[in-house]
Amino acid sequence: MPTAIEKQFIDLHPGSRLRHETAKEMFPDGVTHDARRQHPFQLYYTHANGPHKYDVDGNRIIDFWSGHGSLILGHSHPDIVSAVQEQITKGTHLSGSTDLEIEWGRMVMDLIPSAEKVRFHSSGTEADMMAIRMARAYTGRKKVIKFEDHFHGWSDYVSFDGNGTGGIPKEISETMIVIPPNDISIVKKILEDDDDVAAIILEPTGAHMGLNPILPSFLQELRSITSQKNIVLIFDEVVTGFRTSKGGAQSYYGITPDLTTLAKILGGGLPGGAVAGKSEIINMIEPSGDPEWDKTRRIAHNGTFNANPLSAAAGITALKLLRNEPINDLATSMGQRLKEGLNGLLAKLEIPGCASGINSLIHLRLGVDHECDRELCLMTDQEMKITTDSARNAQLNLALLNRGIHSGTRFILSATHTEADIDETVEAFELAFTDLKNQGNL
Repeated sequence: MPTAIEKQFIDLHPGSRLRHETAKEMFPDGVTHDARRQHPFQLYYTHANGPHKYDVDGNRIIDFWSGHGSLILGHSHPDIVSAVQEQITKGTHLSGSTDLEIEWGRMVMDLIPSAEKVRFHSSGTEADMMAIRMARAYTGRKKVIKFEDHFHGWSDYVSFDGNGTGGIPKEISETMIVIPPNDISIVKKILEDDDDVAAIILEPTGAHMGLNPILPSFLQELRSITSQKNIVLIFDEVVTGFRTSKGGAQSYYGITPDLTTLAKILGGGLPGGAVAGKSEIINMIEPSGDPEWDKTRRIAHNGTFNANPLSAAAGITALKLLRNEPINDLATSMGQRLKEGLNGLLAKLEIPGCASGINSLIHLRLGVDHECDRELCLMTDQEMKITTDSARNAQLNLALLNRGIHSGTRFILSATHTEADIDETVEAFELAFTDLKNQGNL
């Protein structure tokens, strides 16, 4: 039987329900992205502007998914629209190099501290795959350390330890070492016992966009030990790049990795990815003239849409705006207002939990009384299990969509969210919490 929240959701979204029935016959679960899987059905959208999007039933929704993190400028920014419109009349794929790729690469090198050279890709998953391969080719070693729950796309090497591992050979695990974060003694012990480690890769603010934070001191410890051991330190800044600050988390924390992976904001809302970092590592793609080296050590890399003109035009425009205007400051200020509003609401309603996060990436944690500084919120595994209760959080997500808020328990702010949007969101949460209490979910 549907819950009261689910019944209201079904009544408010008949058009999406109808489309879901059609989509189920075409796509697995009726969706084209695992994160869009939703019971009883996902919503279908028609258009968006700034922080708002509209579904097929005419509902206006304040969007805190922000293009899965790619839209710090909000939806349909006029400068992005103009840049793409102008370029599409000139060509979408010229089967060759353009001035746009030079300008795009220069923008990355100007903003990202680690970027001595750049190689473009079409997605963050591709960028992470290439960074790992570069590290292995550069060091001549094969093993990579990653941290529990840190997300680096869906390729075999970085997703073998998660859920949905069908089709991944067990042999993959022989080259990957997965450990808990924030304990440098574990890293040191591994490196003392194993001299075949090529790289360490991590989300620099913590797993799942900072849901389980990384201590800045741990980043510094990793930088120190990887430098000593000639191990490639890779920051996966697919989400945090150009968001945590215009120079990414590495600029925010003042810690420069050897390689950085980028996507999302990089493409200005269009597909685009990149690996940036030390020249001698990126240059593993270059032919040397030595036949043996070029066959067995060089990295061959093609990609039909690498640095394609449309993504380059959008990306250049986005990065110029980030460089020249207070985009990050605006998004951060709204993140701070949201944290204050939600934490005030939790206190008012005597609901245990907190809203915490860094700048424009905010997480809501429910069900656990604890102390934190509202930026780095470290919890035990048991506490984290309570705060990520899937049944409760799914009902909360639907209750919020019923009131025109797409967030769930994670918020990705844009520079276009206004004080009115934030205040409306906090009011919607108060009503949604009441719905959950009435159902016995809270």
